[in-house]
Amino acid sequence: MSEMPSGRIIRFLCDQNLGRLAKWLRIMGFDTTYMCVWDEKIIEQALSDERIILTRIRKMAGRKDFYVIKSDHIREQLSQVERLFTLASKTKWFSRCNVCNENLICAKSYDVKDRVPEYVYATQEDFAQCPKCSRIYWKGTHLEKSMETINSIITSREES
Repeated sequence: MSEMPSGRIIRFLCDQNLGRLAKWLRIMGFDTTYMCVWDEKIIEQALSDERIILTRIRKMAGRKDFYVIKSDHIREQLSQVERLFTLASKTKWFSRCNVCNENLICAKSYDVKDRVPEYVYATQEDFAQCPKCSRIYWKGTHLEKSMETINSIITSREES
């Protein structure tokens, strides 16, 4: 688990305006729930669970544990979250399902043979599976592209 300097574990809740950000934070390995419709009960539970609330709703600015994300663009959103929480050193790339947020588990190639394309099965050795939704993951070109995207955001932050 990733911790803040205070020792608090970094866990997020993204509101209905930040679905892409939720997905990217999961790709980076952060426990990130997504609220598709504003729901005070979900907010209360998130605060009780000590989640950091990321929102685009400006009137939430100043509330404890609420952070207003200023941009509509994913690169700028990630850059802002990186500035706020210095995530680069805390990432656990591709350790969570980017759909349902569960921790991924290792999967044997023979267990996924009929669930991945033939070419993938023939060219890949390592697979992971979501225990909740059963989605299968492997290290394809998306891995390199995703890491390049994040690293370019982090590098631009360090150069500023």
